[in-house]
Amino acid sequence: MTARRGRIKQAASRWCFKAIPAPEFYKACVDMGLLGVDLLGPADWPLLKEFGLICPCVPSHSLTKGLNRLEHHELCLRQIREAIEATAAAGFPNVICFPGNREGLSDEEGAENCVTALKQVAGLAEAKGVTVVMELLNSKVDHKDYQADRTAWAVDVCKRVGSPRVKVLYDIYHMQIMEGDLIRTIKANIDYIGHIHTAGNPGRHEIDDTQEIQYAAVARAIAESGYQGYVAHEFVPVRDPLTSLRQAVELCDV
Repeated sequence: MTARRGRIKQAASRWCFKAIPAPEFYKACVDMGLLGVDLLGPADWPLLKEFGLICPCVPSHSLTKGLNRLEHHELCLRQIREAIEATAAAGFPNVICFPGNREGLSDEEGAENCVTALKQVAGLAEAKGVTVVMELLNSKVDHKDYQADRTAWAVDVCKRVGSPRVKVLYDIYHMQIMEGDLIRTIKANIDYIGHIHTAGNPGRHEIDDTQEIQYAAVARAIAESGYQGYVAHEFVPVRDPLTSLRQAVELCDV
């Protein structure tokens, strides 16, 4: 196993490397010094744990039909509660959630409805020691009409909920597309960031010199901010996937 500095706790998202059989992929992750594999459900956890890995961010409900509409609350909140319970029992840190698409809804009404929903699960999250993280995604390229497409909007939702267990999943790739100014934004909002994803832009591929983000500088800023969460690599490789993942891990091992 490769020893890492440990200033950034790194992981990888399973879906990006799904062509690799799970045992082979998990072993490679361990050998690279990764600590976890993102976005896996409970059925995948026993094998994951056999390799000494965790799932830093657990899925819950639909990406497009989420917390911004009252008619979705019953289903979404049930799925979030179930995910919190399972995540806590497994000893994992985070459950992902989404506002969903706008579908004509104003940002203010969408925010109000998200706050209403998240306040209903914040107490359980606090009691179980699990953080619910709302993911930021771009609405320009990949997720047309998605509501949490700006850091300020999602952070405002978290502030209005007022729980240390409701935070933002800051996706560097998506926010580079929507906002740029990554380092300043991360530092300014670090108290409200519970999980981080990486990928290169444009293309969502390797985080190397074929794309525009200076990941070494971003990684240093994250490490220096005092951030204690996980950074999960969520890029779709176009070359040998494990070679690309190892290069990403080394680049962010600042």
